[in-house]
Amino acid sequence: MKVILRLILMFLSTLGILCALLIFFGISDTPTVANTWTLTHDDIIRAKKILYEGSKTKPDEIGTIELTQPDINLAANYLFNRYRKSAVKIELKDNVVRFIVTMSLPKNYLGQYLNISFRFGNEGNNELPSLKKFKAGELLLPAKFSAFVIDNIIRHTSLNEYFILATRPIKSIIIDQQKVTISYHSSLENLIQAQNVLAEGGNNANLDIYQQKLSEVIKQHNSAWRLSLADLLKPLFTLAYQRSTLENAIEENKMVIVTINNYVNRKETKKFLSIPLTTLNTEKRYPTFLYKRADLAQHFIGSAAITAAMNDQVSKAVGEEKELSDAQGGSGFSFVDLAADKAGTRFGEMATSSPESARKLQKKLSEIKDYTDFMPDPSDLPEHMDDTEFKQRFESVDSEVYQALSKQIDERIVATPLYNTP
Repeated sequence: MKVILRLILMFLSTLGILCALLIFFGISDTPTVANTWTLTHDDIIRAKKILYEGSKTKPDEIGTIELTQPDINLAANYLFNRYRKSAVKIELKDNVVRFIVTMSLPKNYLGQYLNISFRFGNEGNNELPSLKKFKAGELLLPAKFSAFVIDNIIRHTSLNEYFILATRPIKSIIIDQQKVTISYHSSLENLIQAQNVLAEGGNNANLDIYQQKLSEVIKQHNSAWRLSLADLLKPLFTLAYQRSTLENAIEENKMVIVTINNYVNRKETKKFLSIPLTTLNTEKRYPTFLYKRADLAQHFIGSAAITAAMNDQVSKAVGEEKELSDAQGGSGFSFVDLAADKAGTRFGEMATSSPESARKLQKKLSEIKDYTDFMPDPSDLPEHMDDTEFKQRFESVDSEVYQALSKQIDERIVATPLYNTP
C-alpha cells in the first residue's frame, strides 16, 4: 500500500513540476511567433481539402496522406485558431518536424502568451515518431520526461478519448525533407466510437435549459408577425445573465449562441462547425428575420456561432469565402450579407473574448429594444454582383476600394449601441 501511495505522490509531483515549469518559463508578454497569419479564400479551400482528406477512405481500407510543409502550417494554424488566437510555425528539417507554438492567454498577471516548442522524429525503424525535444519558453526539458508527463496528462483527463480517436487509426508517420506521409486504417469500429464521443456534447443539461427556453419563446410567438432575431436573443441572453457568474459566463454564452443557431441556421452549421446539432422540439418552426430578411439573420447568428467555436479571423474568412463563391454562380456577392457576417463575428467575439465582456453582453442584450441595437441597417450596400461585376467594381478583397467599403461597414457596426462601449 505504501508503495502505491509513493507512486501516486511521485506521479502527482511530476505533473506539478511540469505545470510549474510551463507557467514560470513558458508564459511571457512576448510572443515567440508573431500572430501575423491571415486566412485567405484559397487558404480555406486548401485547409478543408487537407482536413477532410481522410474522410474519403472507406472503413477497413488503408489510406495515405502526403503533407508538405506549407500544408502542415496551414492545417495547424487553422486548427489552433479554432480555439484561441494562436500562431504556429512548423519546419521540416533533417527528417524532423519542428513546432513553435505561441498561444494567446486570457487576462492574467503572468503574461499574454504561452510559448512552447517541440520536435518529433522517427527513431531507427519505428514507424511512429517520438518526441525528441521540448521547450517551455527558453527552458529545455528532457524529451523522455516531457513525453512521459504529457502522455499521462492526456491519459488521465477527458482528453484521452479524443487522443485515442486521433491516434488509433494511424499506422505510420514517415518524415522526410519535403513532406510527411501518414498511413492510416479507418475501421468501422473507430468511426462508430468517434460518432458516440462527439455526440456527448448534445446531452449537456445546461444546453437543454436554453433549448427549453427557446421552445417557450417559439410557442408564444404570434404567427401574424415576423419572428425577429432579437425575439430569440433577448430572452435567452436574459436567462444567461441570471444564471451566469464571471467563471461560467463565456460557456453560457456559447450555449445560447449554439441553441439559437441550431434553430435559425441548421444546414449551414454542419459545413463549418464540429459541434453537435441537437434537436429542438417545437410545434412550429418560423423563419427568423433582420430588416425583413431571413438571410441576414442566418448570416449574423451563423458567424457568431463560428466565432464562438473558433475565432473571429476564421469567421471573417468564411464569410468572405461564402460571398466569393456566390459571385461565381450563386446569388452573387453581397456586401449586405457580409455586413451581417461582420456584425455576427463582432457579436461572437464580444460574447466569448473575456468573462467581463461576456457578462457585459448579457446585460446589454437583456435591455435591447430591437435588432437595430446589434445590427446596423445594411440596405444601401451593393449586392447581387456576379463574378464579372464584382471584379469590375472591386477587383478583389485586397483592393483599396473593397477595403474602404469594408472599413465603412466596420464603423457602422462599432457605432451600434451593443458594441459602442467606452
